[in-house]
Amino acid sequence: MLFKRRNQENRWTRLRVSMLPRRSYGRSMRYYAKRVMRIRATPHAIAAGVAAGAFASFTPLMGFHFILSFLLAFLLRGSMIAAAFGTAVGNPLTFPAIWASTLSLGRWLLGVDGNGADGTEFGSVFAEQGFVALWQPFIKPMLVGGVPMGLLVGVLIYIPTRMAVAAFQMRRAAQKAERALALQESQASGHDVTEHDRRGIAS
Repeated sequence: MLFKRRNQENRWTRLRVSMLPRRSYGRSMRYYAKRVMRIRATPHAIAAGVAAGAFASFTPLMGFHFILSFLLAFLLRGSMIAAAFGTAVGNPLTFPAIWASTLSLGRWLLGVDGNGADGTEFGSVFAEQGFVALWQPFIKPMLVGGVPMGLLVGVLIYIPTRMAVAAFQMRRAAQKAERALALQESQASGHDVTEHDRRGIAS
């Protein structure tokens, strides 16, 4: 196969690269956007899936974002593939801000004092003391704060994503119709139709 990798990457390497791109996050996000646009599903399903993935990223349930996004996508009749891409909202660059903001909002809603600890300490405390030690000071308020923030971000992502996907699919359908018409005209005039033309209509 042309341009196929000589040494195939394993599943863990692909996961690491998705979280820590080799080149830049900007290029990775553009790649994700193009992949999302080409998912075979309705605009609602794609937008709902991306929104579900974004919502999951605002929860402190590290390691379960994919599972949560798939469950939400299923309930919303969204695309699970799009949900997986939506979890890219949470990445090493955005997690510190997400953790700090959800923690602050959660503590404010619960009316508790953080005693100077902020969301940037979440990762180090988790690594040193484990889940149980994190529940009361971190995870509980982050869950409480993450729900409204995740809902807000999900809605803000859903609307433009649905509009963009709908526009992309309309352009693609119009291009296919133009190619089909050109193919019919070529056949009517007796011109040879290449396999490339047929594939262009089917794609």
